[in-house]
Amino acid sequence: MSKTPKKLPNDPSTTGHSWDGIEEFNNPLPRWWLWTFYACIIFALGYSVAMPAWPLLNGATPGLLHKSTRADLEADLERFDAMNAPVEEKLVNTDLAAIAQDPELVNYTQNAGAAVFQTWCAQCHGAGAGGQQGLGYPSLLDSDWLWGGTIDDIYFTVTHGIRNETDPDGEARYSQMPAFGTDGILDEEQIAQVVQHVRQISGQDFDADLAKEGAAVFEENCTSCHMEDGTGDKSQGAPNLTDAIWLYGGDVATLTKTVHDARFGVMPNWNTRLSEAEIRAVASYVHGLGGGQ
Repeated sequence: MSKTPKKLPNDPSTTGHSWDGIEEFNNPLPRWWLWTFYACIIFALGYSVAMPAWPLLNGATPGLLHKSTRADLEADLERFDAMNAPVEEKLVNTDLAAIAQDPELVNYTQNAGAAVFQTWCAQCHGAGAGGQQGLGYPSLLDSDWLWGGTIDDIYFTVTHGIRNETDPDGEARYSQMPAFGTDGILDEEQIAQVVQHVRQISGQDFDADLAKEGAAVFEENCTSCHMEDGTGDKSQGAPNLTDAIWLYGGDVATLTKTVHDARFGVMPNWNTRLSEAEIRAVASYVHGLGGGQ
């Protein structure tokens, strides 16, 4: 049985609620808390009137002050563009091979080029430019370049891309490996033979009997691009098959798929997305990573 507590003379009134004889005092909120609460309401109303706040079908209410963080950002970008304009003009007007001899341009291209690379290139070539073997994205840190690794070659590749149909100049680097199996050029036995030959010339374990037959298959079908010794032809984008650097992998299954179905990696042209200065900056940056020529 609950017992109602005795009410003292100075106790405030209660709310009228009772739980098992326990009553709730009707204490007013502290005055400082109330004034803070009211001030917050007034500030919120004033802010929503003065600043962009209420969403509409197309944008939001601009506010009496017409303040815009987007406009502030655009103003900052314009300010930095104006600051960089002189060095960018110098970069555009400097021969590519001479950029490395100018300390100001070297400093600028290493910073601006890195920013361009991380924004547009790292998704495929990796944040550290090490590429993604097995997916067809080459490492940019070594000297094994399909289309040449001079700064002029890199600049051309970045500008026009590889095997794309979007380059407005129509100068995308282009080559096509035949799909020897899909197109019926070689049968399965011949593909198995040439795969073992490729493994032999690349210094991997191989089946000697198949590799011997594969040498003849290779000579008849592959040397026009990969050369008689398998070292490839950069001008055609034909890779060197004698080293341990592979775009898609050098195991038997992967090589079989490559010969049977062919590969057709595509790189976009960047001349419609990046400025001339940005292309030169990222080309110089990539060339400075240590690979290439």
